[in-house]
Amino acid sequence: MQKRRALWVIVPLLLVITLFALFACCCPGNRPRAAPPGPLTTIPPIGTANLAVPTEAVPARETETQMRNVLFHIDRTAAMHIHDLRGQMFDKEAGKPLNFDDKRTFIVRVFHGHIGVDGETLTALLNRYVFDYSGAPLKDLVVTIENGHLVQEGIMHKIIDIPFRMIADVSATPEGWIRLHPTKIEICNLNGAALMKAFGISLQKVLTKLPPGVRVEKNDTLIDPLGILPPPKIEGRLTEVMIEGNELMQVFDDGRGVAPLQPPVASAPNYMYFRNGTLRMGKLFMVTADMDVIDTDPSDPFDFFVDDYNAQLVAGYNRNRPDYGLNVYMRDYEDLGKPLRPGERVAP
Repeated sequence: MQKRRALWVIVPLLLVITLFALFACCCPGNRPRAAPPGPLTTIPPIGTANLAVPTEAVPARETETQMRNVLFHIDRTAAMHIHDLRGQMFDKEAGKPLNFDDKRTFIVRVFHGHIGVDGETLTALLNRYVFDYSGAPLKDLVVTIENGHLVQEGIMHKIIDIPFRMIADVSATPEGWIRLHPTKIEICNLNGAALMKAFGISLQKVLTKLPPGVRVEKNDTLIDPLGILPPPKIEGRLTEVMIEGNELMQVFDDGRGVAPLQPPVASAPNYMYFRNGTLRMGKLFMVTADMDVIDTDPSDPFDFFVDDYNAQLVAGYNRNRPDYGLNVYMRDYEDLGKPLRPGERVAP
């Protein structure tokens, strides 16, 4: 009997203790708290970034640009070597987006920069674009750079075809043209300067029917370095020209002292950086542009051809940045369809 009474006392007591323990465990105030999760990424959550509707979308503003160590193709085989350039790009029609799919529609404005052109590209420019018309006074031109001078060889047409060779010094005129001053002229392997003096003539009298962007003063040939280029149209003010290595180096400076841009990938040796304005590339419109275009092979200049930019895009890859900008890695134009080079970047 005493044992039964003890059980009746102990059992309810155990039930009370058990219920109390369960209550204590379930009570939120006593539950152990886990540490709050840390941020998973530095990318702002969608909807929280300060991305106001940009007023530059319509109408579009100019796109600021900066380039370094870029071979900017004129056509498939000829290219200008942009050592450095700070400028703007914009559509010829005010307010329209910059359209990479039609180089005839936009303008590149150079604030300051250094642009080199080698003999092969000069040869292509003169034969394919400058003197490529019926009745041109010069044809079959070959330009080389030798011992700090520009050397031109070809055919001079004046009633009959006359082979010539001219060695010239280069300089810039006050209005921003390139002056070629001959130090030696050979006509049919003879002393051309002596022949012209004997007959009282000069290149100015011989070379007529000249194209736009070219004129002759006595024996000096003057060339508008930007006026002779095919699209896209380039604007700028040439202040200096000299021979550096195997290039005719052109220095541009409009005197405004525009500050350089700060590209997102500061370590890239070769790039084209575009900021602000609206860019159109195929079906893609990038508003308030912030695009850093880098070549996948940093060991040589960035070989870029706007006519085939989409093929270069397809062969490369891109990465969005936390600030909603875009890093685009393109293969060099000359590397398209070829095996990867040692050390070339590939998509992770």
